Amino acid sequence: MSFVNDHQLPLILACFLLGSLGATMLFRRRVTARAWKIADLVWVCLGGIGAITAVIAGVYTADSSRLDRQIDLAYAASGAFDRDAARFRLAHCETDHPSPAFRSAIRDLCEKVEFLSASTAGNSALPLFIAVTERAAPLSGLRLFGSGGMAEMEAEVARFEPASFLAFVAEDDVTRAAVALLRAAPSTAGIAGEYLVIARSYEELIEEVMHLGAEWDYLQSRSGILTLQVLALCLVAFAAPFRLGKSVVDLM
Repeated sequence: MSFVNDHQLPLILACFLLGSLGATMLFRRRVTARAWKIADLVWVCLGGIGAITAVIAGVYTADSSRLDRQIDLAYAASGAFDRDAARFRLAHCETDHPSPAFRSAIRDLCEKVEFLSASTAGNSALPLFIAVTERAAPLSGLRLFGSGGMAEMEAEVARFEPASFLAFVAEDDVTRAAVALLRAAPSTAGIAGEYLVIARSYEELIEEVMHLGAEWDYLQSRSGILTLQVLALCLVAFAAPFRLGKSVVDLM
């Protein structure tokens, strides 16, 4: 299956050349008109198969579009979390709070934000979903020579486990105590509110990435449609020279 997807254009060209060779042999042997009519019938049948396969492949394309939308959502959630976390660290973690009573609580929140940011470091692998999807889309990944890059990226995607983001929870006993302490004082209530925003952003990011992984698995389970499409195109490419030969014979 992967060989067919990795060598789409060479296979189609090879089938076309084989068909051209066969049509040339028919010309040289000066076969009867009946043989050309049979070749024309084969062209019609293979063309029908190709059309049906193209319709089926359209369903896969629609699924790919759904994955693209989910990628956009995951990136939006990732961007929101990164901005919130960076703003929080810059505003509250670079220097100690003037009041010693709140320093420990703020440090606990800063440490948690660092942990959450570290746990999302794997989102750098998200572009692999985009690259693999674009190269696996029908006909968009045609290459003259095969390459192992596709297989390597798919292997990296397989190793990317969204559940690893769950290494940390946004709110635990320590952070709840820190938030409760900071919210009790008007001067630090805003810090607690900012952390809660980060916690919500983190949870949304987890949800979107988990959904992204599910969409990718769904798409991969139906990737065989692409192989069928390439094979159908190979059959059509093989029969096309015979159809051309039939037209030439009719004009003679």
